[in-house]
Amino acid sequence: MTGLRRLHLLLTDDRAVLAILPEALWHLFIARIRLLFPFARTAPRLGRQSQETAGEVSARDAHTIKRITRAIRGGSRLTPWKSTCMVRAVAALGMLERRGIESTLYMGVARDKQGQMIAHAWLRSGPYYVSGDDAMRGFVVVQKFAKVIQAE
Repeated sequence: MTGLRRLHLLLTDDRAVLAILPEALWHLFIARIRLLFPFARTAPRLGRQSQETAGEVSARDAHTIKRITRAIRGGSRLTPWKSTCMVRAVAALGMLERRGIESTLYMGVARDKQGQMIAHAWLRSGPYYVSGDDAMRGFVVVQKFAKVIQAE
């Protein structure tokens, strides 16, 4: 089965995910553009440095988080640019923030098999990993950002 066919099956079995796919693609695009600038300019938008958000969410938010996870993962396969782990994490953070759902972005480092330093980013919301969980094992967290949603 081809990658596009698999993606089509993944997305079309859930109309709610399909409905937010254009938004996911937009957030992936915006995240890619923002990450072209120096990180010091992007970091303040990511949340409170060196903090984490809570490990639980409401059932309603859990459903939304799962939909966003699928939309970001599926959408990142469709972008003509490389949607790196950081692009996916920042895009998902934006989608969650728009819906008033808190998240924590983690940045980690590790060494590859050749001993070279490599980096990885992943996003967690409550107990759910929205992006990057497929490769986060073995990475040491060097920074985290808590996107805390303030009650108005």
